[in-house]
Amino acid sequence: MSLKLYFAPGACSFVPHVLLEMSGAEFEPSMVKLHKGEQNSDDYKAINPRGQVPVLVNNGQPVTQIVAIVLHLDQLFPQMGFLPTEALARAQAISTLAWMNNTVHPTFTHIFMPQKFSDQPEVQAALKPYNTQLFRGMLGELQALVKAAAAKGQPWLSGERFGPLDAYSLTLTRWGTIAGITPEEHPELWAFVQKVAAEPAVARVIERERLQLNMGRPA
Repeated sequence: MSLKLYFAPGACSFVPHVLLEMSGAEFEPSMVKLHKGEQNSDDYKAINPRGQVPVLVNNGQPVTQIVAIVLHLDQLFPQMGFLPTEALARAQAISTLAWMNNTVHPTFTHIFMPQKFSDQPEVQAALKPYNTQLFRGMLGELQALVKAAAAKGQPWLSGERFGPLDAYSLTLTRWGTIAGITPEEHPELWAFVQKVAAEPAVARVIERERLQLNMGRPA
């Protein structure tokens, strides 16, 4: 099996990056520098015509979209238990993963890249504070999930095993600091993210991507 992951530092590609590192399998991490527009190069668009990360290439076949990649990695490495196997618990975990990817993530994009949604400067300026408030509330929802898992005695968001929800929670919380949402606003969530970051495989990916967890940048 030949595996290659195209990732961008600090992007949602962090999630499959962590899962691959945690699996112990050999894989080739290939950095895509979004700020240099490498995602729009002809070579990259031959792999993913949408010009997005992540892309997982398995034996020469690309898989795009983070939910699909996570489900594929869960099937490739069943011994890791990235997602629960019991039907209802699995559906609930995938539901949360989809919410992170199709709701929380795009809300941050409205803050970080408002030009994707309007070519009018005044609209772009209005999108940032409005979506920052929405994102703040979503981090509150994520903190509630952390607290609910702890109340059940679960060490991780989907149960006893580390999985994509835990890695994604770190990414989303880190993005919150870019938007000016301080760790002090969601202390239980921030403590959980520190726990995630301390996992050896996660720490290796953080080092490879050269990430700082608290960007501390005002909105």
